[in-house]
Amino acid sequence: MLKQHPKYNTILNWGKLISVTGSAQVIVQAVGFLCGILIIRLLTVQEYAFYTLANTMLGAMTILSDGGISTGVMAQGGKVWQDKENLGKVLSTGLQMRKKFGVVSLIVSLPVLLYLLMHNGASLLISLLIISAIIPAFFAALSDSLLEIPLKLNQSILPLQKNQIAVSLGRLLLVSGTIFIFPFAYLSILAGGLARIYGNFQLKKVTKLFADSSQSEDPAIKIEISKIVKRSLPGLVYYCFSGQISTWIISIFGNAASLAQIGALGRISAILNLLLVVFTTLIVPRFARIQNQPEKLLQHYSKIVSFFIIISLCIIACTYFFSDQILWILGKNYQGLHTELVLLIIGTTITMVMSSALSLYLSRGWILHYYISISASLFPIILGCFIFDISNLKGILYLNILVAIVQMVLHVLYGYYKILKLNNNNPKTI
Repeated sequence: MLKQHPKYNTILNWGKLISVTGSAQVIVQAVGFLCGILIIRLLTVQEYAFYTLANTMLGAMTILSDGGISTGVMAQGGKVWQDKENLGKVLSTGLQMRKKFGVVSLIVSLPVLLYLLMHNGASLLISLLIISAIIPAFFAALSDSLLEIPLKLNQSILPLQKNQIAVSLGRLLLVSGTIFIFPFAYLSILAGGLARIYGNFQLKKVTKLFADSSQSEDPAIKIEISKIVKRSLPGLVYYCFSGQISTWIISIFGNAASLAQIGALGRISAILNLLLVVFTTLIVPRFARIQNQPEKLLQHYSKIVSFFIIISLCIIACTYFFSDQILWILGKNYQGLHTELVLLIIGTTITMVMSSALSLYLSRGWILHYYISISASLFPIILGCFIFDISNLKGILYLNILVAIVQMVLHVLYGYYKILKLNNNNPKTI
């Protein structure tokens, strides 16, 4: 009887995809979490503060080097995903553009990182070692997100998951092989970069099955991607810093202990990446492939956003009731941060809802004007600086929640606006 149901095959296929992706991501996140806890427990508070600052800057550098290129590649690739030659042109164009952006990102970011490290107590030698360790990790990050796009568009999930598992295990192996003897931040950062470089080498082999790597940069595609970059870049430049506003403010006005605390608590919230990775791997590419059917887009968009809101409420409740057990994982240096943990998770889950809406409408090539998004973020930051005491961790976390709420409302509503606008332009499709 079940096999005769009209949606039986669809449900079966989704079940297989989710089980493969979910189980693999559980492994990836579990290994990553174990590696993170190992680093938290074995590095001194000061070394972990340096590690937190360096990783935050690495994330900012990666966003700067992207500048909206991956969004453009996903949007353009979604139009030709079944054509190996044209998809190869899209990928090659994106990779070339990202290399150029990467050089600029390095020039801008590294001097800032050097200053912040020394401002928080790192010696010149330690600062230079950390910067040297970040460079290979950064260059690895330049291509991995783009190389994954052909696999995601073609829903070739298994090779992608195998690659992610291999990278996670490689990082754990390298970290565990060094941190017990040499508990230094720069070695832990270097371990992640080397593992990702190996992963990219293997990923290129699989990507060739769906995108012709021999294709050169295409001027027409570059123009289309550049249009998205021009609209995305100002906002991304701003968000690469405002997205980690708590870390940046603490690194300037706080101390190394507070910096380490927010980094350690952030390790717990990183578990939520499991949901977002599965989401961006399975759901976003399918949403990008939907033709301009307003009713279908509206239905899927509403269901996805509602799902993330419900999940967020459940996560916050679990964190509140089991905060003691969660903090035990981090070790003795971070006990007693019960309120801070709950506040961090509230801000993180709100951001997760925002990210789901943002990823969905970006996959359609819809870009919110940067002056709107920046203004909507600057206002709560300025307001929060007057309302909350930003010299301590709690004040920073309250500020983070305020900013996240405003951003969530903005991006969720913008997604609805674009779909309804499409509906008004195509009244016959409903």
